[in-house]
Amino acid sequence: MEPLDYQDVHRKILRTLSRPPRSYYLIVGLLFLGILWAAVCWAYQILNGLGVTGLLHPSMWILYLVNFVFWVGIAHSGTLISAILYLFRARWRTPIARSAEAMTVFAVMIAGLFPFIHLGRVWLFYWIIPYPNQRTLWPNFQSPLTFDFLAISTYFTVSVLFWYTGLVPDLAAVRDGAKGIRRKIYGILSLGWAGTDRQWHHYGAAYLLLAGLATPLVVSVHSVVSWDFALAIIPGYHSTIFAPYFVAGAIHSGLAMVLTLLIPLRHIFHFESIITLKDLESVAKTTILTGLIVGYAYLVEYFMAWYSGNVFEKQTFLFRAIGHWSLAFWVMVFCNAIAPLFFFFKRVRTRLWSLFTIAILINIGMYAERFVIIIGSMAQDFIPYNWGFYQPRWVELSITVGSFCLFLFLFLLFAKFLPSISIAEVKEEITPKLRGKGKRDHHGA
Repeated sequence: MEPLDYQDVHRKILRTLSRPPRSYYLIVGLLFLGILWAAVCWAYQILNGLGVTGLLHPSMWILYLVNFVFWVGIAHSGTLISAILYLFRARWRTPIARSAEAMTVFAVMIAGLFPFIHLGRVWLFYWIIPYPNQRTLWPNFQSPLTFDFLAISTYFTVSVLFWYTGLVPDLAAVRDGAKGIRRKIYGILSLGWAGTDRQWHHYGAAYLLLAGLATPLVVSVHSVVSWDFALAIIPGYHSTIFAPYFVAGAIHSGLAMVLTLLIPLRHIFHFESIITLKDLESVAKTTILTGLIVGYAYLVEYFMAWYSGNVFEKQTFLFRAIGHWSLAFWVMVFCNAIAPLFFFFKRVRTRLWSLFTIAILINIGMYAERFVIIIGSMAQDFIPYNWGFYQPRWVELSITVGSFCLFLFLFLLFAKFLPSISIAEVKEEITPKLRGKGKRDHHGA
């Protein structure tokens, strides 16, 4: 790897803010068309009702809730990498933290859309906000749905503050090199940052405090989301393992999404000297751990269904393996529990194509997991007469694809208008190396 100095770091990272090639505009335009189509489908659903979807009793939670849980899970990687690893002073987080934080903010925004889409009559969205009102709809503060609103709104607020706080010194660096209206915009966003000793002192204290606040949210937010299901008595939902199971799965999918985004970003912007293969390998090693936890949770679920002696639990888990959606179940098992084990081999986790392929497989597997849990359990409950199999239609499939288009669209805009790697942290990381080089040059002279 080529040695870097401060000027190299500054130039390489800020080079991404220059005029992009035509292919960038083409990709952004296609993603925007996908977003527009999803918006048209949502308008069509509002005009005609939820009957245009595949919603069928008893599967009243359909693909929209699958998307909600999936995107909340994706959002956890930013907090894990940026906050927890910052507190543990893990060096490999430095070049990938900024993109992971941005991914968190965008994923939480998209996840927050789906309860409104699933609501149907979206103009009455304020009815689900948990506050005392005059409509005889007093909220049940013991309901996990109330916890959802509070937890996710808190998580979004802390994530935005954490992301923006880390951006302030870099926005000042962009401001100093910009001209005209861009200089004014970045000047406002940088909050008058001048890089004084006093500012750096307060910046370090604020960043550490926000990291400490964000860390418990990794556990709390997705635990609350899991209680939406665990507090129900439906077989396959009513399980005490759901909180750690969902948290591990969220981190697993988030790490996979980090690899999915950063490997192309590294190649397009020529960040090979900053986002090293060793950094990506560290993400892969962490994915092994989360994959083993998720695989253990799968085994525990089946063991507890057998050990409980409950015939309904047994039939539900048997139905998952050989029933109507058995393909989704086996895709889930292979992609989430088996595919990450290939990272045990150094040759696999140090090849970009294998890293990217397994990351894509994990993303597919985690989506299949949410589908199997949410829809599979609800479709087959206690009474066989009540069974019903949900089949997605073009409306919810289009909105689902549109959510991925929106995520990639926002991430591409972020990479174009904001530094996608923290300039200040990378410079801080290479400072000991430069000092060592200076000592060697001095003694050599």
